[in-house]
Amino acid sequence: MVRRIDVTGADGARLAAWEFADPPKGRSEADRAPGVLLLHGLMGRASHWAPTARWLSERHRAVGLDQRGHGRSDKPADGPYSRDAYVSDAEAAIEQLGLGPVTVIGHAMGALTGWQLAAKRPDLVRALVVCDMRASALGAASQREWGDWFDSWPLPFATLADVRKWFGEDDPWVERPSPSRGEFYAEVMAEREDGWRPVFSRGQMLRTRATWVYDAHWEELTQVRCPTLVLRGLDGELGRAEAQEMVRVLPRGQYAEVPDAGHLVHYDQPEGWRAAVEPFLDQLAEDDRAEREGRAEQEDRGGQEDRGGQEDRGGQDDRAEHDDRAEQEDRGGQDGRDDRDGQDDREPVAP
Repeated sequence: MVRRIDVTGADGARLAAWEFADPPKGRSEADRAPGVLLLHGLMGRASHWAPTARWLSERHRAVGLDQRGHGRSDKPADGPYSRDAYVSDAEAAIEQLGLGPVTVIGHAMGALTGWQLAAKRPDLVRALVVCDMRASALGAASQREWGDWFDSWPLPFATLADVRKWFGEDDPWVERPSPSRGEFYAEVMAEREDGWRPVFSRGQMLRTRATWVYDAHWEELTQVRCPTLVLRGLDGELGRAEAQEMVRVLPRGQYAEVPDAGHLVHYDQPEGWRAAVEPFLDQLAEDDRAEREGRAEQEDRGGQEDRGGQEDRGGQDDRAEHDDRAEQEDRGGQDGRDDRDGQDDREPVAP
């Protein structure tokens, strides 16, 4: 099952968070299910994570966030759609939902939000999965290409089947037919009076994208101290050389790739995606378990040392008391002998 939880983001924006299973009941604070925050990419929505959330929910509290301008969250006409706003929204969601310290799994734009948040608030982010997002600047030409691409959409679509066909086959950006891509875009369409249109504003998407494409983000990446998995599809937008360089600059970076997957890795190859991500999460769980056991062992040793110290002090006190009594008895015996000796030394009284 899934339930919606509204949270308040930066500047009061109402954001829709989606919890994909009931939170486990009867768990103590120390034994609560570890939180996972799922952040979609540009034009995405939280429901794109549903297949991932199903297997995550077996051992985690999995929450997907419709980021501002997307899904069921607010789409303020005047924004802001800045990087600071997106990062602050994620920060607010984690704190209001009690997820932290959390593992952030982000795709594309969501991955960038994740590593900027991890750099800003290391106390909130336990670990990070960066899926198919570049750290290098993409430049003005890339932004112009996106504007032209948005203009090429044959809106409105008459049916959802038309949506799937255009984005999965007819789109000039499609190199070979991709049913998963068609399904991805069908999920972000809504039926209007004149046909099917996107649930987002293409203009707002361009404004959002403009806040990151002109700049590189390597410096922020080096500030991420938590374990981080950099993952790419072999046919995605993040090349192997750049991905491996990202791993190199990350203090605790790891690398994985999924064969036969493009940019939409978790949609193209859901089993391959799980096979790449799950071992990373399992290792985190093992590390957390070892850390808890280590703390418990230290506490046990500390308690034993305290008890031992108290016993030693008690024994010392007993011995000191015994020695004091013995000394007093010795002094008493000597005084008695001295008194008797004094009596013997007194001159005899004349008869």
